[in-house]
Amino acid sequence: MSIRFPLLLGAFILIAGLGLSMMLADYHLRLLNLAVISAIAVIGLNFAFGYAGLISLGHAAFVGAGAYGVALLTTLLAWSPWLALPAAVAGTALLAMLIGVPLLRLKGHYLALATLGFNVCFSIVAANWIEVTGGTNGISRIPELQIAGHALGNERSYLWFALVVLAASATVAALIHASRHGRAMIAVRDDETASSMTGIDVPRAKLAAFLLSSVYAAVAGGLFACHMRFISPEDFNYAHSITYLAMLVVGGEGSIVGAILGALLVTFLPEWLRFLGSAYLAFFGLFVLAILIFLPSGLAGIRRPASFSRDGRIKTLALVGASREARQ
Repeated sequence: MSIRFPLLLGAFILIAGLGLSMMLADYHLRLLNLAVISAIAVIGLNFAFGYAGLISLGHAAFVGAGAYGVALLTTLLAWSPWLALPAAVAGTALLAMLIGVPLLRLKGHYLALATLGFNVCFSIVAANWIEVTGGTNGISRIPELQIAGHALGNERSYLWFALVVLAASATVAALIHASRHGRAMIAVRDDETASSMTGIDVPRAKLAAFLLSSVYAAVAGGLFACHMRFISPEDFNYAHSITYLAMLVVGGEGSIVGAILGALLVTFLPEWLRFLGSAYLAFFGLFVLAILIFLPSGLAGIRRPASFSRDGRIKTLALVGASREARQ
């Protein structure tokens, strides 16, 4: 993949997002802001799950670490959000490294359970460390982001900024995917033994994917905190980790475009299906099941779905089988 695709991807995100921002009302602009922030987090999850094959159910905890880092630095220490954001991202990356070294010795469902436990621990600490986190009351009055003295106080202006961050995040992710580091992660996902025999440092590749995942999550968390200006432990519980994973599966694991499509769809789907009421969750479960059966590559693979031809079926089944074996 040449440099052209990442640049075209970033340009398309900006153009499409700016066009939508001119047509949507404030409520839908708010949903689009949340979808863009989620897309950044899901692109990060794609490094761990889509590229390296690491089943992580603790992604929301890293989003929360970034959000709480920004919130605490700006409200308790009166830092500027522009200084708090990189500091929170760096702190989240350090946290990911500390827990990643021991956790990444695990594989498959053991790793999934360990990361889920980490997310549960994060929620418990955030809810009970009242002196610092405010407990279930959360942290409010988080300062707004300002550019050249102008506060990003309305949904449209914040969306323009978030789109720039998303475009930059997607471009960097595409460049990493095309690099030898990205190819090493994918090789580790497909076959750890063969990767090790070809000279790839498997633990290092896994840790790199885990760190990149946490960095993107922290960026999304910082943007979420500055957008909502209020956070609480409920915003980052394990259910949100499952939602991020669903976004990636629906959009297409291993695909940057799929991560963005999945975040947009899953964010707006409750609004579109509001008429179903409490039956929405049942519909959503059936929808995800249909995606897994008929579109193993997610929405990003809609132009190359499981073929009705014999060769197409064999290739699809082989890919699904290889993916499952790599995670066991």
